[in-house]
Amino acid sequence: MKTAVVILNWNGKKLLETYLPTVVAHSKEATIYVADNASTDDSVAYVTSKFPTVKIIQNTTNGGYAKGYNEALKHLDEDLLVLLNSDVAVTENWLTPVFTAFQNNKNLAAAQPKILDDKNKTHFEYAGAAGGFIDALGYPYCRGRIFNTIEEDKGQYNDTTTIFWATGACLFIRNTDFKKVGGFDQSFFAHQEEIDLCWRLHGLEKEVKYIGTSTVYHLGGATLETQNPKKTFYNFRNSLLMMVKNIPGLKVIPLLFIRMVLDSIAAFQLLLQAKPLHFFAVLKSHFSFYYMLPGCLAKRRQIKKQKDYATLRSIVWQYFINRKRFYNDLN
Repeated sequence: MKTAVVILNWNGKKLLETYLPTVVAHSKEATIYVADNASTDDSVAYVTSKFPTVKIIQNTTNGGYAKGYNEALKHLDEDLLVLLNSDVAVTENWLTPVFTAFQNNKNLAAAQPKILDDKNKTHFEYAGAAGGFIDALGYPYCRGRIFNTIEEDKGQYNDTTTIFWATGACLFIRNTDFKKVGGFDQSFFAHQEEIDLCWRLHGLEKEVKYIGTSTVYHLGGATLETQNPKKTFYNFRNSLLMMVKNIPGLKVIPLLFIRMVLDSIAAFQLLLQAKPLHFFAVLKSHFSFYYMLPGCLAKRRQIKKQKDYATLRSIVWQYFINRKRFYNDLN
């Protein structure tokens, strides 16, 4: 399969210095691109001088993850696209097991490898871990990571299995399927756009897989730190937008109401934890959601088939009430 590894960059010279060498060394089977989101540092000049085989795609603006990749991938003709964060270290032969999975399954649209933490290599990394799922209220969770509980990698997820969403930190996707569903929703800007994309792939009866025999190491939080209120804003707002777009039938209405009540509780908990900026980020996310709701409903009508999605009624209940902290302990 003709393969493109595409690294989105925005003022990330230091990350490219650290992580791009491993990608170049271990991705001989692929063409490597750095898609630059109108950086103002000299990261593009660095790549051009140090890695002449790496191709540059120059975006004219910083449209975030969603628009940045939509623009970058528009004219690529490779069969398989690998969307790789600039803070990911890959390993030897990381591409081979995933290639095999795509070659053996023509209905496979997207996949991810095992994502371990580059800061703590014995543990999974927050963004994706061993493959993602979503509960009935739109809360995402992973094998290997539920809320802020991160599992140690003991080989418990060395399998290949069907998942609901694959992480955008290292997302393998067929070029034809990416374009068939219209790429990422650019209104998301960043965060959870890959879940929304995978949801639409399921609506086309396509498969999403986790390939545990391929491993990468993700630094995480390099572009937007976990404690940044902007991250809170995007996660809360985009989760609501995703629910409205994708939950089938009228059941979206009561589920959305319950979710918004829980968001309010979460906001006041942030206030009690002396995190006022995060409290206001949640409030701002809801106002932004209301503003974007008409456009979101229009997108909902354009989706040909909403797909039933939840394999769990409430991850919040399981985690906080039933004290189920690990994926394999969930009911």
